[in-house]
Amino acid sequence: MAKLGGFPPPATAAGLSPATPDTDVTWEFPMDIAALITWVVTALGGFYMLGTWIQHGGIRQQRTGGSRLPAPVVFGHFALAAIGLVVWIIYVVADRTALAWTSFGLLLPVALLGFVMLARWIPVHRDRATAGAAAQGPEATVPAERHFPVPVVLAHGLLAVVTLVLVLLSALGVGGS
Repeated sequence: MAKLGGFPPPATAAGLSPATPDTDVTWEFPMDIAALITWVVTALGGFYMLGTWIQHGGIRQQRTGGSRLPAPVVFGHFALAAIGLVVWIIYVVADRTALAWTSFGLLLPVALLGFVMLARWIPVHRDRATAGAAAQGPEATVPAERHFPVPVVLAHGLLAVVTLVLVLLSALGVGGS
Protein backbone atom coordinates (compact mmCIF):
# COMPACT_ATOMS: atom_id res chain seq x y z
CA MET A 1 0.00 0.00 0.00
CA ALA A 2 1.33 3.44 -0.89
CA LYS A 3 1.86 5.66 2.10
CA LEU A 4 2.00 9.40 2.43
CA GLY A 5 4.70 10.53 4.85
CA GLY A 6 4.78 7.11 6.53
CA PHE A 7 1.02 7.06 7.09
CA PRO A 8 -1.55 5.12 5.08
CA PRO A 9 -3.86 7.16 2.87
CA PRO A 10 -6.89 8.57 4.78
CA ALA A 11 -9.34 6.33 2.95
CA THR A 12 -7.61 3.24 4.38
CA ALA A 13 -8.90 4.10 7.82
CA ALA A 14 -12.44 4.12 6.39
CA GLY A 15 -12.05 0.58 5.04
CA LEU A 16 -11.15 1.54 1.49
CA SER A 17 -8.03 0.13 -0.07
CA PRO A 18 -6.05 1.16 -3.13
CA ALA A 19 -6.84 -0.79 -6.28
CA THR A 20 -3.11 -1.16 -6.97
CA PRO A 21 -0.13 -0.55 -4.76
CA ASP A 22 1.29 2.02 -7.21
CA THR A 23 -1.52 4.57 -7.13
CA ASP A 24 -3.42 6.59 -4.57
CA VAL A 25 -6.06 7.67 -7.09
CA THR A 26 -8.21 4.58 -7.63
CA TRP A 27 -9.92 3.02 -4.61
CA GLU A 28 -12.02 -0.11 -4.43
CA PHE A 29 -14.92 -0.54 -2.07
CA PRO A 30 -14.98 -3.79 -0.07
CA MET A 31 -17.67 -6.19 -1.32
CA ASP A 32 -18.81 -7.06 2.22
CA ILE A 33 -19.50 -3.40 3.02
CA ALA A 34 -21.39 -2.97 -0.27
CA ALA A 35 -23.47 -6.04 0.64
CA LEU A 36 -24.13 -4.59 4.09
CA ILE A 37 -25.33 -1.30 2.63
CA THR A 38 -27.64 -2.94 0.08
CA TRP A 39 -28.94 -5.31 2.76
CA VAL A 40 -29.78 -2.43 5.12
CA VAL A 41 -31.52 -0.42 2.37
CA THR A 42 -33.43 -3.55 1.31
CA ALA A 43 -34.43 -4.15 4.93
CA LEU A 44 -35.73 -0.59 5.24
CA GLY A 45 -38.00 -1.13 2.24
CA GLY A 46 -39.15 -4.46 3.62
CA PHE A 47 -39.80 -2.96 7.03
CA TYR A 48 -41.87 -0.22 5.39
CA MET A 49 -43.97 -2.82 3.56
CA LEU A 50 -44.38 -4.90 6.73
CA GLY A 51 -45.60 -1.81 8.59
CA THR A 52 -47.98 -0.96 5.75
CA TRP A 53 -49.33 -4.53 5.70
CA ILE A 54 -49.91 -4.52 9.48
CA GLN A 55 -51.38 -1.00 9.46
CA HIS A 56 -53.93 -1.93 6.79
CA GLY A 57 -55.10 -5.05 8.60
CA GLY A 58 -52.91 -7.79 7.17
CA ILE A 59 -52.92 -9.72 10.44
CA ARG A 60 -56.69 -9.33 10.97
CA GLN A 61 -57.32 -10.39 7.38
CA GLN A 62 -55.73 -13.79 8.08
CA ARG A 63 -59.00 -14.89 9.72
CA THR A 64 -61.19 -13.72 6.84
CA GLY A 65 -58.90 -14.66 3.99
CA GLY A 66 -58.75 -11.02 2.85
CA SER A 67 -54.97 -10.96 2.57
CA ARG A 68 -53.21 -13.13 0.01
CA LEU A 69 -50.01 -13.04 2.05
CA PRO A 70 -50.01 -15.66 4.82
CA ALA A 71 -48.70 -14.27 8.10
CA PRO A 72 -46.21 -17.14 8.60
CA VAL A 73 -44.67 -16.36 5.19
CA VAL A 74 -44.53 -12.62 5.91
CA PHE A 75 -43.04 -12.99 9.37
CA GLY A 76 -40.78 -15.88 8.33
CA HIS A 77 -39.35 -13.74 5.54
CA PHE A 78 -38.83 -10.86 7.95
CA ALA A 79 -37.30 -12.99 10.73
CA LEU A 80 -34.86 -14.89 8.50
CA ALA A 81 -33.77 -11.68 6.77
CA ALA A 82 -33.22 -9.94 10.13
CA ILE A 83 -31.25 -12.89 11.53
CA GLY A 84 -29.19 -13.05 8.35
CA LEU A 85 -28.44 -9.33 8.57
CA VAL A 86 -27.25 -9.69 12.17
CA VAL A 87 -25.02 -12.62 11.16
CA TRP A 88 -23.70 -10.53 8.24
CA ILE A 89 -22.85 -7.63 10.55
CA ILE A 90 -20.96 -10.05 12.79
CA TYR A 91 -19.18 -11.40 9.70
CA VAL A 92 -18.13 -7.89 8.62
CA VAL A 93 -16.67 -7.29 12.08
CA ALA A 94 -15.14 -10.75 12.69
CA ASP A 95 -14.23 -11.66 9.08
CA ARG A 96 -15.05 -15.37 9.49
CA THR A 97 -15.89 -17.11 6.22
CA ALA A 98 -18.31 -19.49 7.96
CA LEU A 99 -20.44 -16.50 8.95
CA ALA A 100 -20.57 -15.27 5.34
CA TRP A 101 -21.78 -18.69 4.18
CA THR A 102 -24.30 -18.81 7.05
CA SER A 103 -25.71 -15.44 5.92
CA PHE A 104 -25.89 -16.65 2.35
CA GLY A 105 -27.64 -19.83 3.50
CA LEU A 106 -30.18 -17.72 5.41
CA LEU A 107 -30.75 -15.53 2.36
CA LEU A 108 -31.81 -18.47 0.18
CA PRO A 109 -35.10 -19.17 2.03
CA VAL A 110 -35.58 -15.40 2.43
CA ALA A 111 -35.42 -15.08 -1.37
CA LEU A 112 -37.76 -18.05 -1.85
CA LEU A 113 -40.32 -16.58 0.55
CA GLY A 114 -39.92 -13.21 -1.16
CA PHE A 115 -40.70 -14.76 -4.56
CA VAL A 116 -43.74 -16.51 -3.06
CA MET A 117 -45.02 -13.21 -1.72
CA LEU A 118 -44.32 -11.44 -5.01
CA ALA A 119 -46.25 -14.11 -6.91
CA ARG A 120 -49.19 -13.71 -4.52
CA TRP A 121 -48.99 -9.88 -4.62
CA ILE A 122 -49.04 -9.52 -8.43
CA PRO A 123 -52.73 -10.53 -8.83
CA VAL A 124 -53.68 -8.16 -6.01
CA HIS A 125 -51.84 -5.35 -7.77
CA ARG A 126 -53.48 -6.24 -11.10
CA ASP A 127 -56.91 -6.20 -9.46
CA ARG A 128 -56.12 -2.74 -8.14
CA ALA A 129 -55.02 -1.55 -11.56
CA THR A 130 -58.05 -2.96 -13.41
CA ALA A 131 -60.85 -2.50 -10.89
CA GLY A 132 -62.81 0.73 -10.77
CA ALA A 133 -63.19 2.69 -7.56
CA ALA A 134 -66.86 1.69 -7.28
CA ALA A 135 -66.02 -1.99 -7.49
CA GLN A 136 -63.51 -1.78 -4.64
CA GLY A 137 -66.07 -2.28 -1.86
CA PRO A 138 -65.45 -1.40 1.77
CA GLU A 139 -61.88 -0.89 2.99
CA ALA A 140 -62.07 -4.03 5.15
CA THR A 141 -62.30 -6.22 2.02
CA VAL A 142 -59.26 -4.68 0.33
CA PRO A 143 -56.18 -6.86 0.85
CA ALA A 144 -53.64 -5.07 3.02
CA GLU A 145 -50.88 -5.68 0.48
CA ARG A 146 -52.79 -3.65 -2.10
CA HIS A 147 -51.39 -0.59 -0.33
CA PHE A 148 -47.77 -1.45 -1.18
CA PRO A 149 -46.27 1.25 -3.42
CA VAL A 150 -45.04 -0.36 -6.65
CA PRO A 151 -41.68 1.51 -6.59
CA VAL A 152 -40.99 0.16 -3.07
CA VAL A 153 -41.84 -3.40 -4.13
CA LEU A 154 -39.62 -3.14 -7.21
CA ALA A 155 -36.71 -1.51 -5.36
CA HIS A 156 -36.96 -4.05 -2.54
CA GLY A 157 -36.84 -6.95 -5.00
CA LEU A 158 -34.03 -5.51 -7.09
CA LEU A 159 -31.90 -4.66 -4.06
CA ALA A 160 -32.60 -8.11 -2.60
CA VAL A 161 -31.17 -9.74 -5.73
CA VAL A 162 -28.14 -7.41 -5.64
CA THR A 163 -27.64 -8.21 -1.94
CA LEU A 164 -27.80 -11.96 -2.58
CA VAL A 165 -25.19 -11.68 -5.34
CA LEU A 166 -22.89 -9.45 -3.25
CA VAL A 167 -23.12 -11.79 -0.27
CA LEU A 168 -22.30 -14.78 -2.49
CA LEU A 169 -19.34 -12.96 -4.04
CA SER A 170 -18.08 -11.96 -0.60
CA ALA A 171 -18.42 -15.50 0.70
CA LEU A 172 -16.42 -16.68 -2.32
CA GLY A 173 -13.71 -14.16 -1.45
CA VAL A 174 -14.23 -11.86 -4.43
CA GLY A 175 -13.56 -8.18 -3.67
CA GLY A 176 -12.31 -8.91 -0.19
CA SER A 177 -11.78 -6.20 2.37
